Amino acid sequence: MKLGLDGQVALVTAASRGLGRAVALRLAQEGARVAICARNEGPLTATSAEIAASTGQEVLAIAADVADPQVANMLVGKTRERFGRLDILVVNAGGPPPGKFLDLSPAEWEGAVRLTLMSAVRLCYAAVPMMKEQGSGAILAVTSVSVKQPLPDLVLSNSLRLGVIGLVKTLADELGPYGIRVNAICPGWTRTERVEQLLRDRALRNGTTPQEEAEKITAAIPLRRMGTPEEFANAAAFLVSPAASYITGVSLLVDGGMYRGAL
Repeated sequence: MKLGLDGQVALVTAASRGLGRAVALRLAQEGARVAICARNEGPLTATSAEIAASTGQEVLAIAADVADPQVANMLVGKTRERFGRLDILVVNAGGPPPGKFLDLSPAEWEGAVRLTLMSAVRLCYAAVPMMKEQGSGAILAVTSVSVKQPLPDLVLSNSLRLGVIGLVKTLADELGPYGIRVNAICPGWTRTERVEQLLRDRALRNGTTPQEEAEKITAAIPLRRMGTPEEFANAAAFLVSPAASYITGVSLLVDGGMYRGAL
């Protein structure tokens, strides 16, 4: 199914690797021009070149840390300067540090607020006026299955990603009359570098191996495996596309059936 993304412009943050990279690549494969950012210029430049070479689409790479309060306006401004518009904003950031409540300091909480919650708030402040001016747009926040049920040793993520969901639900209501859709996508266990880090952390805490921790996780997933970044990106691309034109305010789980609640 063609998603209708030909010629659209997307900004995907934290896109040099993992889920962000997979989403940016999928959008380019569907015909979108993409702007991507990440903190480390080397991997960012490599990812930009790979996406451009494999899809033939124009890619704008901007080295930036979304936790920096000044970055959101710069990213949206450079995207508009290059492409003239912004149709799609994919709000993504690296996950905050793992840990139990008493293992973490207030300073680490404040850093996680800047990274996980305030980056989303500032990116929306930067992008929404342009989308309102255009009379259309799609915003997608990458959160986690932890917004449905908390995950062990991830108190920062468990807490702050719920704030992003509150933002998504509110903006969907406020911005719908302007033709702007706002959704969230909630990955479960997906084989990325972030997940490998979490598996190592769990193994260290539990005196096991990362493979043993992975086996415990997949045993609780109905599909009995972790997802791939490509599977996640397929769902994300659909949500921001015209093919999902009557979908807003949702939090879509991409978790292999891990969450079993009704709501």
